[in-house]
Amino acid sequence: MSSSTLSLRCLAAGSMLALLLAAAGCSKSVEPPLPGAGQPRAAPQARAASALGDLSSFRGIAADVAAMVDRGDLAAAKTRIKDLEVAWDAAEAGLKPRAADDWHVVDKAIDRALKALRADTPNAADCKQALTALLNTIDGMAGKA
Repeated sequence: MSSSTLSLRCLAAGSMLALLLAAAGCSKSVEPPLPGAGQPRAAPQARAASALGDLSSFRGIAADVAAMVDRGDLAAAKTRIKDLEVAWDAAEAGLKPRAADDWHVVDKAIDRALKALRADTPNAADCKQALTALLNTIDGMAGKA
């Protein structure tokens, strides 16, 4: 067998493997595992499925907001939580039909965080409590698939 034929076969095999791996990865939805009660944690690498699908992008924004509140930067947190509100609203049509009850639970937790940060005079403790509850709610959706 010539080296060019062998090279073409290797290239074809590699391409097929890449396509199979890409197709297999597209059908999976993953979520972070449940944290313990108390302070929110950064999203772990290992994730379990959620009936709502992959909520990691929403959790990431909420974690950003929580970090801003922890630093005492409520103005930046108020600005950043708008990203969560917009992303959540944009995803509603795809998420809500999967698990409407779970969607409403997360939606209410987001609403409480929005309310705390948008208060006329936001209170850092109230904001922190609402964001901890939000992160725990999102994490609590893990494993409900």
